[in-house]
Amino acid sequence: MTPTYWLASYPKSGNTWFRIVAANLWSGSDSPIDINRIDSTDSIASARPRIDERCLVDTGLLFHDEIDRLRPIFYAYAARRAAHDDSDEQRVPVRLVKSHDAYTRLSDGTPLLAGRDGAAGAVLFVRDPRDVACSFANHLAKSINATIGHMANPDYCLAGGTDRQPFQLRQRLLDWSGFAASWLDQSDIPVHLVRYEDMIAAPVPTIRAAFEFCGVDPDPARLDRAIAWASLDELQRQEAASGFREAPRKAKTFFRRGVAGGWRDELDADQAARIERDHAPMMRRLGYAIEADAATRRRA
Repeated sequence: MTPTYWLASYPKSGNTWFRIVAANLWSGSDSPIDINRIDSTDSIASARPRIDERCLVDTGLLFHDEIDRLRPIFYAYAARRAAHDDSDEQRVPVRLVKSHDAYTRLSDGTPLLAGRDGAAGAVLFVRDPRDVACSFANHLAKSINATIGHMANPDYCLAGGTDRQPFQLRQRLLDWSGFAASWLDQSDIPVHLVRYEDMIAAPVPTIRAAFEFCGVDPDPARLDRAIAWASLDELQRQEAASGFREAPRKAKTFFRRGVAGGWRDELDADQAARIERDHAPMMRRLGYAIEADAATRRRA
């Protein structure tokens, strides 16, 4: 029996890094896994071909809202299929599925991701929105100011256009704060919160806790090795040598700086203040220091 867990995140918050650690953890290889073959974790929930194949429908012929009505059915089926897969080909103890969808509901109240029928729980990755803005701007090949605007837009979607057929289905991100709140405040499934900054500062206990939440007790030596094999230097080396198939075509690179607090080198004071104004309540909730708060304390 293989349970399903979502790996949920606003883009550029550590989701892919964790998936590569998981792939290395379960790999039988004696060297780092190829970043273009991390098949021990499922592809993103919004991948169009899987739903087309299983639902026997060409989603390119449907409107976004029509596709959304199919998605809970598919996710429930996929989770049920994994749970009852006792074949010798089953190589991993848990099915991990990446998602950039906020936790939303259809007009009839059905969770887009099928609630408990879709997964046993979710690991939610979050990152300081000031760092997200810098990395997401590179990912989108847009200006930082435009990206800050996207992060404050409660109607923002990925692959939400109607002038072409993207490889992925529409993903409602909401705004950065709304995305985090949608997962933290729902009560359908349990959620384990992981901060990107904690994965950097204390990778072993932080990543171990996420695996344990998913019911996996990783061997300490294998976990140490998996984390070492997913180092930023290794990921950048592989991307430079052979590219990364999950990187957008317009992005300069997928694995960029990978640091906490790098926004101080990339944002001007007005940009940082704008992000703080947009997201102060959620930043405080998640433990991210706000410059305006520090200035107020100094004046006091």
